[in-house]
Amino acid sequence: MSLWEYANPVKFLGLSERLLPWLWALAAVCLLVGLTWGFFLTPDDFRQGSTVKIIYLHVPSALMAINAWFMMLVASLIWIVRRHHVSALAARAAAPVGIVMTLIALLTGAIWGQPMWGTYWAWDPRLTSFLILFLFYLGYVALWEAIEDPDTAADLTSILCLVGSVFAVLSRYAVNFWNQGLHQGASLSLDKEENVADVFYFPLLVCIAGFVLLFLALVLYRTGTEIRVRRTAALRARAARIVAPEGGLDA
Repeated sequence: MSLWEYANPVKFLGLSERLLPWLWALAAVCLLVGLTWGFFLTPDDFRQGSTVKIIYLHVPSALMAINAWFMMLVASLIWIVRRHHVSALAARAAAPVGIVMTLIALLTGAIWGQPMWGTYWAWDPRLTSFLILFLFYLGYVALWEAIEDPDTAADLTSILCLVGSVFAVLSRYAVNFWNQGLHQGASLSLDKEENVADVFYFPLLVCIAGFVLLFLALVLYRTGTEIRVRRTAALRARAARIVAPEGGLDA
């Protein structure tokens, strides 16, 4: 079995219909357990107090905002190289989910920043690159909507995705590129000494798993919807071509 088999819309829809119930259920369980554990069963931090618990929303949403764009990048490259329509539609489907994740990350970061920094916003390198990434998301969705021909729209949005990937990288590694800035270092790292304390770390992992599963479920669901919308439009166009000559003769 080849992965490219699922570039066939029929096979993709069949796979997504089998996976979606499990993804929805697992996402719900992980989010319920992780958020309940994190918000209600972990202690306050000795420095940040109860505000530390916002990491259970902020960190997973920020990770998914960046990784959603990378998923769109991979799908866009597949479209450019192999011209598989499902990959272009998957990238399109992921963009609104990425917008919501980015918005959650920005809002929760502002809520955390006010008591920690004394301001809701600072032109910190990571915050600024994250805001630009959010604007690229909006531009990506707007470009899809502005172009009538779907293949042309897929081509142009794929190029935009390549350009926007620079800011996705900056959003992920800005703290490493620039030592100055208010934003703290990574909450999760391959270096155990840089991770948050275990009491916060384990519920955070469960929350991240929940966000990942939710993202996958939403993208599969929205991609299936995009495929069905494309099919409906094609059938309507075909019906219009068949009916038009008859209507002209009757006139």
